[in-house]
Amino acid sequence: MPDLLFLSNGHGEDLNASLIVQALQQAQPSLAIAAQPIVGAGNAYRKLGVPIIGPTDQMPSGGLLYMNPWVLVRDLAKGLVLLSLQQIAAIWRQRQQFKLVVAVGDIVPIALAGLTGRPFVAFLVSTSSYYEGRLRLPWLTQRLLRSRRCQQIFCRDAFTATDLQSRGFSKAIFCGYPIMDTLQPCGVDLKLPTDRPLIALLAGSRLPEAIANLKLQLQLCQRLARLGDFTFAAAIVPAIAATQLQAIATDLGWQFDGRDRLLTSVGDRRVEVLCRSDAFAEILQASQLVVGMAGTAVEQAVGLGKPVVQIIGEGPQFTYRFAEAQMRLLGTHSVQTVGTTTAQPADLEQAAQVIVQTLQDPNHRDRCQRNGQERVGSAGGSAAIAAQILSVLQQG
Repeated sequence: MPDLLFLSNGHGEDLNASLIVQALQQAQPSLAIAAQPIVGAGNAYRKLGVPIIGPTDQMPSGGLLYMNPWVLVRDLAKGLVLLSLQQIAAIWRQRQQFKLVVAVGDIVPIALAGLTGRPFVAFLVSTSSYYEGRLRLPWLTQRLLRSRRCQQIFCRDAFTATDLQSRGFSKAIFCGYPIMDTLQPCGVDLKLPTDRPLIALLAGSRLPEAIANLKLQLQLCQRLARLGDFTFAAAIVPAIAATQLQAIATDLGWQFDGRDRLLTSVGDRRVEVLCRSDAFAEILQASQLVVGMAGTAVEQAVGLGKPVVQIIGEGPQFTYRFAEAQMRLLGTHSVQTVGTTTAQPADLEQAAQVIVQTLQDPNHRDRCQRNGQERVGSAGGSAAIAAQILSVLQQG
């Protein structure tokens, strides 16, 4: 009998799940693990050689229907209903094969875990008591988490675990947040000057939105160059290739050096933006401030104690609704949001001023460090959660 089935429904959920899988594989290589990603292609699982039990596809919304319900129409046009039914059928057919189901995400994977009739654990990766001061769970989620088949509830922060425990969810615990385990530098030499602040640009992972976000961030860099000397580095996804960087440069009137730098001039000051898809950890670790238009990557920046300034894009992910929710989740000590609609020139000017003021505040970095530890935590979550899952398996 296979040991574990992982169910997850989103990019960040897949990442967290894959990190737990990796820790499980290292701790007990003989484990038989399968997965069913509900959103996206499941590449995080595939890279680890984890078999996918049912169909997958990338929907236009990227699973972010709660941020913009109108994109549901596009998902339906691409076959969302049929895909969902096929995934449910695959889980149902194979439900009796697994000793334990691991649901990573929200009500969707938890409901599917309940559908299997098997013992399960849940990792509430996509929600936190920090959003509203008290975790609001749908009735079905509460019912499933209180059932005897639910063996453990993992929370993304200690505050949420304490909140749930106070309301009778005795199985709720906090073991750490796996995404912090991905920030070990790979030894890439950025070859950047160290005599001025490094500002990291995080434009997101979904195309074409990430390209539109990066264009806004580059315009912000121009405004910052009028206010002082800064170094800029964009941690981009591999899908933004050299051809896209050239097109971005052409659209904005910049130059592309053909390798990894976008260049322009502001007055007599030369502006260079390093663009690398293989140095996320190095860029984030070395930065003094982050311009964020992303989800998981901004959470990681906050966990490292970096101040984050957010500007608003066109979406579908990084809208004001997303940015405002993220600010509540991660705390205003760490995250500041400028504007409420897609960033206009006045918003970019204001954001540049906020960035300069933040960098000049001698106490801001200490506040961000403390807040990051509280809201996100340190590395080690993957192994800690894996150890708990192995304990559940052994008890079963």
